[in-house]
Amino acid sequence: MKVLVTGAFGNIGRSAVGVLLERGHYVRCFDVPSKPNRRAAKRLPPNAEAFWGDLRSLSSLEQAVEGMDVVVHLAFVIPTLSATGKGTEDNPAWARDINVGGTANLIRAMQAQSDPPRLIFSSSMHIYGKTQHLTPPRKITDLPNPIEHYAHHKVECEQMIRESGLTWVIFRLGAALPVRFILDPAMFEVPLDNRIEFVHRRDVGEAIANALETEEAWGHIWHIGGGPACQLYQRQLVEQVLEAVGIGMLPEEAFTDETYPTDWLDTTESQRVLRFQRRTLADYIQELRGRLGFRRELIRIFRPIIRLWVLSKSRARA
Repeated sequence: MKVLVTGAFGNIGRSAVGVLLERGHYVRCFDVPSKPNRRAAKRLPPNAEAFWGDLRSLSSLEQAVEGMDVVVHLAFVIPTLSATGKGTEDNPAWARDINVGGTANLIRAMQAQSDPPRLIFSSSMHIYGKTQHLTPPRKITDLPNPIEHYAHHKVECEQMIRESGLTWVIFRLGAALPVRFILDPAMFEVPLDNRIEFVHRRDVGEAIANALETEEAWGHIWHIGGGPACQLYQRQLVEQVLEAVGIGMLPEEAFTDETYPTDWLDTTESQRVLRFQRRTLADYIQELRGRLGFRRELIRIFRPIIRLWVLSKSRARA
């Protein structure tokens, strides 16, 4: 198949592109022409191409979707650590223009095709809001209760897609961490006793590729989480990641007590249909250690300084 992937050089995008290429699909990689993205594009194989554009440009999207069988829509400004350098919560109007307005443009561009492609959209478990007082896991039938601009954008996009007349699949993703040394200050915004479901980004890519080959997947919303083995508490996740990079666990008082919109997910049906759960946090930790290489020893050497710098990002200690 010919597949357009928006946000192709992002965290999930790279995984999805990799799996799709392994399956023999032709992939058109839609993204902004940043220096890191251009470097990544130079490594694309012959059955892939880079297409530089902006979700806010309808004409750009009309060209990008032409001749495609499927669109995998991953491009989205996230709350923090966005590739743009700005997040949804500090720049809500600007982010909504890209997230909601861009998705609307994409839908219009797809609808304008004589034979509209099918659409896979990546949503998030954040749409359920604060649910720690509820009995887990969260089910697809649970009503959205978004509290962040980011989650509101996802809910709006889900509704547009369901009403678009296109053939669609919506994935509500668990916590898919990037495999690189990056310390997100947002980790302090999640209480250590908060339930959170990890999902390996490679498994998300597998779910996307499997959906292309599974007719039962279409027209439904699915939870894409790591499954029971990946249903953790934030303490377990943070401890293992910080130990893996060589920093070590940080003081409990650095973390907030206010509940955060993450939870465990019911993936029984999504796993039955899509067969994507193959990896756990242990696989991620091993991959992260390998990616760091010698830099992990440097981090250990400067550990006290790095720990102080990281702790300075905690609002709870401010």
